[in-house]
Amino acid sequence: MNKSVKIIVGALGGAIILIAAGVWYASATVDPVQLTKLLSTSVKAATGRDLKISGPVSLSFFPGISVSAERLSLSNAAWASNPEMLTLNHIDLNIKMLPLLSKRIEVGSVKLAGLELHLQKNASGKVNWDMSPDSPNAPGPSSDSAEASSVGDNLIYMNSVSVADAQIRYQDPFGAISNYQIKRFSLTESGDKSSISLNMQAQDQALELSGKTGSFSKLVKQSDISSMQFPLDLNLTMNGKTLLIKGDISKSTKAVPTINLALSSKAFDWPSMSAAANQAPQTSNGLKSDQVVRQPTKPQSKYLFSSEAIPFDVLPQAKGKVVIDIAELGLPKRKPIENLQATLQLNGGEIDIPNLTFQMGKGSADLQIKLSGFNTTNPAFAVKGVTKDFTLESLLARLDPGSKVSGGGMKLAFDIKTSGTSPHQMAGNSNGKIQWSINQAQMGANFLNDAGDFVVTLLDSMNPMRKKTSQTVLECAVAYLPISNGQINIANTVGAETDRLNVVLAGSINLKTEEVNLTIDPEEKSGLTTGLDLAGLVKMGGTLANPKAGINQAGVVNSAVSIGLGFLTGGASILAENARSMTSKGHPCRDALHPWSDIYPGAE
Repeated sequence: MNKSVKIIVGALGGAIILIAAGVWYASATVDPVQLTKLLSTSVKAATGRDLKISGPVSLSFFPGISVSAERLSLSNAAWASNPEMLTLNHIDLNIKMLPLLSKRIEVGSVKLAGLELHLQKNASGKVNWDMSPDSPNAPGPSSDSAEASSVGDNLIYMNSVSVADAQIRYQDPFGAISNYQIKRFSLTESGDKSSISLNMQAQDQALELSGKTGSFSKLVKQSDISSMQFPLDLNLTMNGKTLLIKGDISKSTKAVPTINLALSSKAFDWPSMSAAANQAPQTSNGLKSDQVVRQPTKPQSKYLFSSEAIPFDVLPQAKGKVVIDIAELGLPKRKPIENLQATLQLNGGEIDIPNLTFQMGKGSADLQIKLSGFNTTNPAFAVKGVTKDFTLESLLARLDPGSKVSGGGMKLAFDIKTSGTSPHQMAGNSNGKIQWSINQAQMGANFLNDAGDFVVTLLDSMNPMRKKTSQTVLECAVAYLPISNGQINIANTVGAETDRLNVVLAGSINLKTEEVNLTIDPEEKSGLTTGLDLAGLVKMGGTLANPKAGINQAGVVNSAVSIGLGFLTGGASILAENARSMTSKGHPCRDALHPWSDIYPGAE
């Protein structure tokens, strides 16, 4: 062996001996108690929260730096219901040693067990996971923080993360609680790929996610400094039904991401959006949280259309497209729809769906939807479409299997444009037209008792002789409904014919205020009401949320008789205006019908 090789081997041997001696010295001299205090002090300085480690802390320095701790907790925001935002039974953290020589922190693995996370949002919009300083005069970044940022740029994030038995609870400003249980989660990186596996319960729904993605650490590190592509090949399973998610997300510097995804499934269920109305959480001393922090009561809206803001801010500002192809989509408490196909075209603050089609039994729907400016204070929404070959019988059977309705061929066309940030604003700003026709149906006495106060009151009022029969035969019903700036004004375009009555409505509905002013004019043709002039007896006022049937000059009619002519004449004409002259025409349906192509081209 020559002299140079001996020198190199000797130097390496000496370095190894020194490193081993340093590891031994560190393991022998580092006090876990002092380390715990250092960690708590650092977390307090960075977040303002208190980190407590009640259990033992252990360290190991070979083959890497390993830290293990038990019974950790992080304090909550001062206003929050629970005193602790996070509790953790056990954590194992492994840090690789060699990258430290290059001022890089490479986390080999993180293992968490027994995590409890309490997330909360208060009435003023604050969230307890925001740990930024509250003071608007907080000092700017110092040289130390700039140095920390520089070091942070060199971080290499976890190669492996695993979580077991995690409980996550979210409490909204009105005290409603949503619960999520993560039974098992793992994320492992290898090169440019990540493998992900998740098994959890979300609001009592079983959810699993598995598959391959791009590197999450590179996504975090490089998304703002260089162009990159993040592939996705995932299987999302909910309640035993799987949705395939394939495609990629690409990102260039200083540009919105580009999304190209394909979502496909033979059968999938739409997740239920209703949160469980759980009780307020308990604090550590056994008192209910509402005894500690008074939760605001959710106000009861006076409107039928909700005034709550639609969360447009969660929609992605991106470019690209998402293609959807689901053979059977289950709906909460409803029968599924079939052959759902759509392409979402994304363009920054705009989502355009030029063609969305689906089937329900023999019926089919063809829709076009566009949402623009959802990143502004006044998003715009446009929807138009046509449905064909539906029947009232099949539709109501999907809503209520016990419905006693047969027949009733239906057709619907609409073209509506509106804007706003809530359903109420959108209703009040709407413009467009709707036409709905139904023919030849037989209906039982109580086929739609759960339709809502407005519909029930209106429909009951339309047939004051309904108590005398257990069945109504609908010959036809037509409603052509133009809407101008939230005001419903219709002339001679609403009518219905049954075996006993011809009915028209006159009046107005203001969708801005939701005030109702309708006159119901039934014209008897069966001889059942001989000697009683039905025309003009009933009027309807109040609001959509609180309707009232009353007296209309010619006499008195009590509201609330069993639903008869009901849904078809009423449901299609709840937005009717100025149709009184139809009572003298004898053919309300024929006179009301407009060309379908006026509403939706190609709908004939």
